[in-house]
Amino acid sequence: MASSSEIAAMRRALAAAARGPAHGPNPRVGCVILDAAGAVVGEGRHEGAGTPHAEVVALAAAGPAARGGTAVVTLEPCDHTGRTGPCSHALLDAGVARVVIAADDVNPVAAGGARTLRAAGVDVETGALADDSRALNRSWEFAVGTGRPFVTWKFAATLDGRSAAADGTSRWITGPAARADVHARRATSDAVLVGTGTVLADDPQLTVRDADGRPVARQPLRVVLGRRPLPPTARVLDGDAETLVLADRDPALALKQLHEREVRHVWLEGGPTVAAAFWRAGLVDEVLAYLAPALLGGGAAAVGDLGITTIGQAARLVPSEVRRLGDDVLVVSRPDRSIGNE
Repeated sequence: MASSSEIAAMRRALAAAARGPAHGPNPRVGCVILDAAGAVVGEGRHEGAGTPHAEVVALAAAGPAARGGTAVVTLEPCDHTGRTGPCSHALLDAGVARVVIAADDVNPVAAGGARTLRAAGVDVETGALADDSRALNRSWEFAVGTGRPFVTWKFAATLDGRSAAADGTSRWITGPAARADVHARRATSDAVLVGTGTVLADDPQLTVRDADGRPVARQPLRVVLGRRPLPPTARVLDGDAETLVLADRDPALALKQLHEREVRHVWLEGGPTVAAAFWRAGLVDEVLAYLAPALLGGGAAAVGDLGITTIGQAARLVPSEVRRLGDDVLVVSRPDRSIGNE
């Protein structure tokens, strides 16, 4: 069992991991090195694909003090050679006597570090604050385990469920606070997906912008799904971010292609048609509904036909967060798979 000092070190490692990038093909990982007396002598986190892993950074900071000490790491040390070498070997070379791990690595290519360390005589403890580690890497773990990206469907609507007025106008249903929250959450995704209908109707740019309306440095991939041609002047085709046009209507195929591009988290912002297509295919994993205290009484609904004809078939969701944003309300929920919402 992990000691109280090791649990404290794990919380520190988790905090370090949380400061790493929340997007990209790799998990967020933090590591703290304790010397033989239990003092913190090194700390590190992973900064993204191609950069040194958290264990390597922490060992470099600790230097010779790591020998005979303990490595506290939020994810099982990798056991394979990819863009960097195996962390299990780095820990062995440093002479670490004990390794405390939060969560096992679900990636079969990289997993096995705990086994290698134990075989070499290192004392290995697993499961310390595992749920906290998994929460940091929810989308990554989901994508690795299922072979497709985690999908967050976001929409803005009035209280009567309208995403646009009868004349097609939709700017702005929600206020500045809600829109700022959208940009902050969009920034953590790997790709933003809409259908061609949304591009033709609204001409969105689909970039992440700061408080002054300027694009930030790192932009998610913009994805447009559908067979209708886009005008060359469409803002989604500008140079502010990369754009991928998928001339198809199959959500599963789109996610397969995105997974092959190492996309782990898709932010679905499409209109009612593409949203309904993803829902009916069972490919929505989280719903973010930004609700404005307004009524339209007509116009486009937030989602299209789900094939539901009676109240008993209603798609039920499980809320996990309700927050007021200015005059608007954000409801975060997930599909209740236990009652057949697929």
